[in-house]
Amino acid sequence: MRRICLFLLCALISVVAQPQPASVTIGGDVKTPLTLTARDLAAMPRSTAVVKGEKSTVTYTGVPVFELLERAGAPTGTELHGKTLASYLLVEAGDGYQVVFALPELDPAFTDNQVLLADTADGQPLGPTQGPFKLVVPREKRGARGVRMVTKLQVVLLRK
Repeated sequence: MRRICLFLLCALISVVAQPQPASVTIGGDVKTPLTLTARDLAAMPRSTAVVKGEKSTVTYTGVPVFELLERAGAPTGTELHGKTLASYLLVEAGDGYQVVFALPELDPAFTDNQVLLADTADGQPLGPTQGPFKLVVPREKRGARGVRMVTKLQVVLLRK
């Protein structure tokens, strides 16, 4: 009996000790809140963005944030008018950093600047100080909204 209990305890510790796959949640004022892993993102339509810095150029690959918002049921396209124009996306990082985007800034009906939730840089997975997910905003002059270690995308409708 003691041997069985010890075996079950070891099995339980093994299961609890397994690291959970990294994920990002998309929630708030959306029709279908989502929790997506790296595997989920890898199966979605992919895009690239080239970011030129002072010392180097990096090619990021990931999923357009617009695609994620559409899948979650956020207002996009023709739904994005009137009161919904006062809506925004709050992006949160694992270290507590937060930035905001007005929803039209992410919608191809309003802009050509495609914002990505990237998971690779120059063909390699993002390292622990950048990833596993990074928001890439290729046409901004400053990198302040290029959030690293993204954990949550929260849609907020100011006027309902």
